[in-house]
Amino acid sequence: MTTSSPGQGPEQQHVEPAYADRVFRSAAAMVCGALMLAMAAWIGGEALLRGQGQAPWLAIAALLLAVPLIVSFTLRPAVFANDDRLRIRNPFRTITLPWAAVADVRSGYSSEVFTQQGAKYQMWAVPVSLGRRKRAARRQARAAAEDPHGRTRVTADVKDTESRLAPADQTVRDLREMSERCASRPGAQGEAQVRWAYEVIAPALVGAILLVVLLAIA
Repeated sequence: MTTSSPGQGPEQQHVEPAYADRVFRSAAAMVCGALMLAMAAWIGGEALLRGQGQAPWLAIAALLLAVPLIVSFTLRPAVFANDDRLRIRNPFRTITLPWAAVADVRSGYSSEVFTQQGAKYQMWAVPVSLGRRKRAARRQARAAAEDPHGRTRVTADVKDTESRLAPADQTVRDLREMSERCASRPGAQGEAQVRWAYEVIAPALVGAILLVVLLAIA
């Protein structure tokens, strides 16, 4: 028999646990971004320390422009998913989609999310590699050739089947399954929300304006 403490209603007795977000990123983009930032710091630092005339100011303007753009296109993109919503962090926008607002998740030449209202958002953090997709297709073809009648062992490992998918396609499939499973949850209701990343746009715009002014008066 289950007992409850005084003052605890039925809705408080069945609170579902909150789970951490699943995070999807592009490892290649992050490595590339780190290398580009290191190169920008090296070149910009040399110009600041040893440059003469307008060179230090040009270096500051170029860094103000380049660093936010490098971060926004390489380190910033990410996809966060939990049982209630999907949050897509793209270079210049963050889109929050409750699962009930998601109509479909697809992977063609890019990974995309479609809303019930017909809007489409790309997921920059889940890049599609046509080469990996072709290799995955060849693996599937070889597996089908080995078992032409489609028979599978009872003890077949599910992970082996998943490994035949390209990484982006596997991610899209996982997100689609989460959308179908969680769309009816009370916490998954609501409309899409879009927020512009002014913390990235503002410094890049300042750097671009400063760079144009310095080049004009040089």
